[in-house]
Amino acid sequence: MPNAAKLIAALGLAALGWLVSDMIKPLVPFSVDFGWFNYVNAAIGVLVGWLFLGPRVGQGITSAINNGLTGIVVLVFWGVFVQGAYEMWRQALRNRYDGPFEAIGAIIRIGLKDGAVLLAPHIIATLLIGGVLAGLATEFAWRRWR
Repeated sequence: MPNAAKLIAALGLAALGWLVSDMIKPLVPFSVDFGWFNYVNAAIGVLVGWLFLGPRVGQGITSAINNGLTGIVVLVFWGVFVQGAYEMWRQALRNRYDGPFEAIGAIIRIGLKDGAVLLAPHIIATLLIGGVLAGLATEFAWRRWR
Protein backbone atom coordinates (compact mmCIF):
# COMPACT_ATOMS: atom_id res chain seq x y z
CA MET A 1 0.00 0.00 0.00
CA PRO A 2 1.47 3.39 -0.96
CA ASN A 3 2.39 5.75 1.84
CA ALA A 4 4.63 8.75 2.45
CA ALA A 5 7.44 6.68 3.95
CA LYS A 6 7.74 4.53 0.83
CA LEU A 7 7.69 7.63 -1.38
CA ILE A 8 10.40 9.40 0.62
CA ALA A 9 12.52 6.23 0.71
CA ALA A 10 12.16 5.78 -3.05
CA LEU A 11 13.01 9.41 -3.80
CA GLY A 12 15.95 9.43 -1.37
CA LEU A 13 17.58 6.31 -2.73
CA ALA A 14 16.88 7.37 -6.33
CA ALA A 15 18.65 10.67 -5.68
CA LEU A 16 21.52 8.85 -4.01
CA GLY A 17 21.78 6.39 -6.90
CA TRP A 18 21.92 9.28 -9.37
CA LEU A 19 24.50 11.20 -7.30
CA VAL A 20 26.82 8.23 -6.87
CA SER A 21 26.47 7.41 -10.58
CA ASP A 22 27.72 10.91 -11.39
CA MET A 23 30.58 10.48 -8.93
CA ILE A 24 31.64 7.22 -10.60
CA LYS A 25 31.91 8.65 -14.11
CA PRO A 26 35.22 10.53 -13.64
CA LEU A 27 36.83 7.43 -12.10
CA VAL A 28 36.51 5.17 -15.16
CA PRO A 29 38.31 5.36 -18.53
CA PHE A 30 37.12 7.90 -21.08
CA SER A 31 36.21 5.21 -23.61
CA VAL A 32 33.17 4.06 -21.60
CA ASP A 33 29.76 5.00 -22.98
CA PHE A 34 27.50 5.38 -19.96
CA GLY A 35 24.20 5.65 -21.82
CA TRP A 36 21.36 4.98 -19.35
CA PHE A 37 23.71 4.41 -16.39
CA ASN A 38 22.26 7.15 -14.16
CA TYR A 39 18.66 6.33 -15.05
CA VAL A 40 19.07 2.61 -14.36
CA ASN A 41 20.74 3.23 -11.00
CA ALA A 42 18.07 5.77 -10.03
CA ALA A 43 15.35 3.27 -10.99
CA ILE A 44 17.06 0.64 -8.83
CA GLY A 45 17.10 3.21 -6.03
CA VAL A 46 13.35 3.74 -6.44
CA LEU A 47 12.68 0.00 -6.28
CA VAL A 48 14.94 -0.59 -3.28
CA GLY A 49 13.48 2.40 -1.45
CA TRP A 50 9.87 1.43 -2.16
CA LEU A 51 10.17 -2.32 -1.63
CA PHE A 52 12.91 -2.58 0.99
CA LEU A 53 13.40 0.62 2.97
CA GLY A 54 9.85 2.00 2.99
CA PRO A 55 8.11 -0.96 4.65
CA ARG A 56 10.71 -1.20 7.47
CA VAL A 57 9.75 1.99 9.34
CA GLY A 58 8.27 2.66 12.75
CA GLN A 59 10.88 1.02 14.97
CA GLY A 60 12.84 4.06 16.13
CA ILE A 61 15.83 6.14 15.15
CA THR A 62 18.44 3.40 15.58
CA SER A 63 16.50 1.04 13.35
CA ALA A 64 16.02 3.84 10.83
CA ILE A 65 19.77 4.37 10.60
CA ASN A 66 20.40 0.63 10.33
CA ASN A 67 17.67 0.27 7.69
CA GLY A 68 19.17 3.15 5.70
CA LEU A 69 22.62 1.54 5.75
CA THR A 70 21.16 -1.84 4.83
CA GLY A 71 19.23 -0.15 2.01
CA ILE A 72 22.51 1.19 0.64
CA VAL A 73 24.04 -2.30 0.69
CA VAL A 74 21.02 -3.61 -1.23
CA LEU A 75 21.21 -0.68 -3.67
CA VAL A 76 24.91 -1.25 -4.34
CA PHE A 77 24.44 -5.02 -4.73
CA TRP A 78 21.63 -4.70 -7.26
CA GLY A 79 23.34 -1.81 -9.05
CA VAL A 80 26.54 -3.78 -9.53
CA PHE A 81 24.61 -6.91 -10.50
CA VAL A 82 22.41 -5.17 -13.07
CA GLN A 83 25.31 -3.26 -14.63
CA GLY A 84 27.42 -6.45 -14.72
CA ALA A 85 24.57 -8.41 -16.27
CA TYR A 86 24.10 -5.74 -18.92
CA GLU A 87 27.80 -5.78 -19.79
CA MET A 88 27.74 -9.58 -19.94
CA TRP A 89 24.72 -9.45 -22.25
CA ARG A 90 26.48 -6.93 -24.49
CA GLN A 91 29.54 -9.18 -24.72
CA ALA A 92 27.42 -12.32 -25.19
CA LEU A 93 25.84 -10.79 -28.27
CA ARG A 94 29.35 -10.66 -29.72
CA ASN A 95 29.76 -14.42 -29.10
CA ARG A 96 32.37 -13.87 -26.41
CA TYR A 97 31.30 -16.82 -24.24
CA ASP A 98 31.31 -20.53 -25.01
CA GLY A 99 28.38 -21.43 -22.77
CA PRO A 100 25.82 -20.15 -20.29
CA PHE A 101 27.89 -20.95 -17.20
CA GLU A 102 30.82 -18.97 -18.52
CA ALA A 103 28.46 -16.04 -19.13
CA ILE A 104 27.02 -16.25 -15.60
CA GLY A 105 30.55 -16.34 -14.18
CA ALA A 106 31.32 -13.26 -16.23
CA ILE A 107 28.60 -11.34 -14.39
CA ILE A 108 30.50 -11.93 -11.16
CA ARG A 109 33.88 -11.08 -12.68
CA ILE A 110 32.58 -7.90 -14.32
CA GLY A 111 30.71 -6.90 -11.16
CA LEU A 112 33.79 -7.31 -8.98
CA LYS A 113 36.00 -5.45 -11.44
CA ASP A 114 33.57 -2.57 -11.94
CA GLY A 115 32.46 -2.55 -8.30
CA ALA A 116 36.03 -1.83 -7.19
CA VAL A 117 35.43 1.76 -8.30
CA LEU A 118 32.98 2.07 -5.41
CA LEU A 119 35.83 1.68 -2.92
CA ALA A 120 36.92 5.29 -3.41
CA PRO A 121 36.69 7.08 -0.04
CA HIS A 122 34.45 9.90 -1.23
CA ILE A 123 31.98 7.41 -2.72
CA ILE A 124 31.90 5.34 0.47
CA ALA A 125 31.33 8.49 2.54
CA THR A 126 28.54 9.63 0.22
CA LEU A 127 26.85 6.23 0.40
CA LEU A 128 27.08 6.08 4.21
CA ILE A 129 25.83 9.61 4.78
CA GLY A 130 23.14 9.24 2.13
CA GLY A 131 21.97 5.94 3.61
CA VAL A 132 21.68 7.39 7.10
CA LEU A 133 19.82 10.46 5.79
CA ALA A 134 17.47 8.32 3.69
CA GLY A 135 16.69 6.09 6.66
CA LEU A 136 16.05 9.05 8.96
CA ALA A 137 13.93 10.88 6.37
CA THR A 138 11.86 7.75 5.84
CA GLU A 139 11.30 7.38 9.58
CA PHE A 140 10.37 11.06 9.87
CA ALA A 141 7.91 10.76 6.99
CA TRP A 142 6.29 7.74 8.62
CA ARG A 143 5.91 9.58 11.91
CA ARG A 144 4.63 12.76 10.29
CA TRP A 145 2.20 11.32 7.70
CA ARG A 146 0.78 8.06 9.02
